[in-house]
Amino acid sequence: MFISVNVSSGEPESAFAGIAATYPSPVPETRPMRLPDMPLHDPFVVADGTTRTYCLYTSNVPAVSSVDGVGTMVYRSQDLRDWTRPVVVFLTEEQEGIWATEGGWAPEVHTWGGRYYLFTTLHNQDRELPVPPPGRWGTPLPLMNHMRGTVIAVSDSLLGPFTVLDAARPTPPPHLMTLDGTLYVDPSGQPWMVYAHEWLQTIDGTMEAVRPAPDLTRTVGDPLFLFKASDASWISERIPGGVPHQLPPYVTDGPQLYRAPEGSLIMLWSTYEKDVAGPDGTVGGGYVQTYAVSESGTLAGPWRQHRPLVRDDSGHGMLFHTFDGRLMMIVHRPFEDARGKLYEMEFQGHELRVLRQRTDLDGGG
Repeated sequence: MFISVNVSSGEPESAFAGIAATYPSPVPETRPMRLPDMPLHDPFVVADGTTRTYCLYTSNVPAVSSVDGVGTMVYRSQDLRDWTRPVVVFLTEEQEGIWATEGGWAPEVHTWGGRYYLFTTLHNQDRELPVPPPGRWGTPLPLMNHMRGTVIAVSDSLLGPFTVLDAARPTPPPHLMTLDGTLYVDPSGQPWMVYAHEWLQTIDGTMEAVRPAPDLTRTVGDPLFLFKASDASWISERIPGGVPHQLPPYVTDGPQLYRAPEGSLIMLWSTYEKDVAGPDGTVGGGYVQTYAVSESGTLAGPWRQHRPLVRDDSGHGMLFHTFDGRLMMIVHRPFEDARGKLYEMEFQGHELRVLRQRTDLDGGG
């Protein structure tokens, strides 16, 4: 395929692999950082009202945090302009008996039951999974599958340290190759983990959900199918002329659930557009940020796909409110050597719209 295996999985496979955890104190630095100077991928912001501090979580970058190891670090700011140097809050190598130490992708922190829970995706290339047989959406490519999935870790502080709840396995079924799990709590108070099921197993990547137990230590029941990537018809509407219609695979990435003011349930998610002809006659394209709306207002859907919010190799976005009440979206761009980009947003009914990029905060580009 025109999209490489690593990029199409949604993450750079080897960015943080093979680094030993040493956990020294961060290098003292009083000069604030700005978003153009801050390496980050899969950004997630917690606006902590108690301290009026924005906590921006991302995968650990040892060159910035001064802490070796695969894990999670957090930048902090009170105005979204000036940020502290990051603090490491989670390291895989400190988790006794953990099933995987690679990855550390898509970290996000949620409050549940009075504690803080970190969701992050790990993988173990030494624990191979069989290539699935042909399924209802096509025949998977003959590429290696291995264990990949989201783990949950807990702490009493936004600054960690976080300790994994189950070191033996990911939260989604371990025979599924999944990533980017996020927390959604339905109107009855039931928590769900919503995650992306890799195109490597499904050829047409899907969004699915599984119910954790109330203490988030295990799951209850089978996964619930939500939608598949190709349901977004715009993915293939810009296919370059003169190329064969070799469209699969389709990628799902970065789900984030949000309840609109008028009650609609929306999901931000990312994928790759099919708009660039590859040298071998196949079709690829750039990373895009899009969203879907559940017509029933529940996870069960059906989910109506909307057009992209931001293109330009941007994605893995999430919504948060500033302390003065503005709705913001943060994405990373470009996919490689990514930086955070901020957009002011608004809802018009269940429609989510971009008002403007906050270049005064993110430096533009």
